[in-house]
Parts: sequence; C-alpha cells; structure tokens
Amino acid sequence: MIVVVIIGLLATMAIPAFQRVTQASQDKAVLNNARQLSSAADQYFLESGVSTVTLSDLIGATAYIKALNSIAQESYPAYYTQAVTITIASVGGTRTITYQN
Repeated sequence: MIVVVIIGLLATMAIPAFQRVTQASQDKAVLNNARQLSSAADQYFLESGVSTVTLSDLIGATAYIKALNSIAQESYPAYYTQAVTITIASVGGTRTITYQN
C-alpha cells in the first residue's frame, strides 16, 4: 500500500515536469521552422525582387525548403511579407508563437 502511494506521489510530480519539457521542446522546434521560413522568404525576396511570397512558393522539392514538418499541429501563415512578424497559431492546440526576424 505504501509503495503504491509513493509511486502515485512521484507520478504527480513527474507528469507536469514532463509536460513542461514537451511544451518547451515543441516551441523550440516551431521557432526553428519559423527561422527557416523567414530565411527562405528573405532569399525569395532577394532573388525575385518582391515583398510578399506564399508558403507554397517556399516549400517543395525544388523550392527553398524541401519539407516542413508539423510538430504540434501548428498552423503556419499562407503568406509572408517582408519585415512583418511571423505568427504561428495553434501550437499544441492552445499556444501562439511569434517570430520577428
């Protein structure tokens, strides 16, 4: 009985810590994706002489980014405009992350 109580107490301490680590890891991966998208958009702006690009122009077999892996069911913007903050919505279903280049 005491062993079961001790395991229960350890689990109540470990689960929130694990969730925080998981959330922090997801946020870092999403920020890394935002950095890659920002860099790809900047390269596109330089090469094309435009100030707006669609996500589909940045990602593909012959594009700047070969594939963009979704980490936490996040939603990336469809358009990127030069000098505008990137906002990634629905990270983990609840969080929003912004990236300013």
